[in-house]
Amino acid sequence: MEFSVKDGLFSTINVPDSLEHGYSHFYAEVLRVKRVAEELGASKDLVVIFDELFKGTNVKDAFDATLAITSAFSAHTNSFFIISSHIIEVGEALRERGGSYQFLYLPTIMEGNVPRYTYRLTTGITGDRHGMIIIENEGLIELIRKRE
Repeated sequence: MEFSVKDGLFSTINVPDSLEHGYSHFYAEVLRVKRVAEELGASKDLVVIFDELFKGTNVKDAFDATLAITSAFSAHTNSFFIISSHIIEVGEALRERGGSYQFLYLPTIMEGNVPRYTYRLTTGITGDRHGMIIIENEGLIELIRKRE
């Protein structure tokens, strides 16, 4: 990836909780986003990479928070944001609102019941929903239900 010189780089990948500080995973995520918001409020031009915003909370709050935060960040046009989400509906809602968003995904090609990953970014929003197929392929439900 190439980008121009900015005032800072933030990445939020695997933000840990903290028993020592009493932070849940979700609260640690909120504090990290707050830190970025403070820097943006100080007129900093940033590169920001968020992997799965708000995965530490329920799906409804994660959807609402990801949509609200991403929308608010989009007003900072001098900064560059990469935000990943498995909540497909967030991307669809952002696309409907219009704006300076670019949507990319990593497609999965199903060969029968076996997923194959291309690792090549593709324009658009994925419709892939293969989680249960992978769970079934690994026999997880049967394994849990197995009685000896």
